[in-house]
Amino acid sequence: MLGRVFASLQMQTCHDFEWVIVDDGSTDNTEDVVNGFLAESGFSIRYFKQPNGGKHRAVNRGVGEARGEVFFIVDSDDSVSPNGLADIAEEYRGIRYDKAFGGVSGCMASHSGVAITPMFPTVRRDYDDVKSIDCNALDIRYEYCVEGDLAEVFRIGVLREFPFPEFDGEKFCPEALVWNRIAQKYKLRYFSRIIYHRDYLPDGLTKRIVRIRMDSPMASTTHYSELNSYSVPWAQKLKAAINYWRFWFCLKDKSRAPKLACAWYFAKPLGWLMHLRDIFTTR
Repeated sequence: MLGRVFASLQMQTCHDFEWVIVDDGSTDNTEDVVNGFLAESGFSIRYFKQPNGGKHRAVNRGVGEARGEVFFIVDSDDSVSPNGLADIAEEYRGIRYDKAFGGVSGCMASHSGVAITPMFPTVRRDYDDVKSIDCNALDIRYEYCVEGDLAEVFRIGVLREFPFPEFDGEKFCPEALVWNRIAQKYKLRYFSRIIYHRDYLPDGLTKRIVRIRMDSPMASTTHYSELNSYSVPWAQKLKAAINYWRFWFCLKDKSRAPKLACAWYFAKPLGWLMHLRDIFTTR
């Protein structure tokens, strides 16, 4: 599927970029495919292979190897809009020297053109003429009520300051865990243009997310315990507490679990019920 990413990068109207490919332990002919790209591309391609450890470890490796100023995560089955990198560069220039910003973020659509992220004028009536919103990753969800996946582009320095935590034996870490940590210090400029195209494959990560979270309970409970502690609506705190307990029951060594405020222990039975349902539905 890398061919689709490569084709979309060849079509870019902005050519000031490098493509850092991190092969997370593939067992097919990915390296041969990438070597074929090297002979055709008009831009820098750098390839790194490592033992399979999960997307978050691949992102950490890519951030460590990257030589640019901002970093855009593109999955192997997705693509970038022809003007996507040019739009990113344009928006980034507007905040480049403002250290309160950790980066910028555009919108997503399927490859057939169906919007995944709603355009901002449809979000709230009092923002009908807004082309961009400056806020952090928590406010864009809970104050501006923007739903759906977003295409975040972060400064390299910010991602190096907030790397994905790597828990032994786990191959998944929610992106939101890191984006929320970044939100405690930095805001993003969210702009209402589609820069990224994605389809949710039948066997993709999104479709298997419950099982994946169950297999990575330290990352899952860490994400929900931290979300519960942030300044978010009470209903979201409750959901986070229930999900914390839901995946807490998956921990083999529960003494390692991140802490949840005692006030939320009442949600433990609800988490247990969710856990039982997960066991039944993921068999």
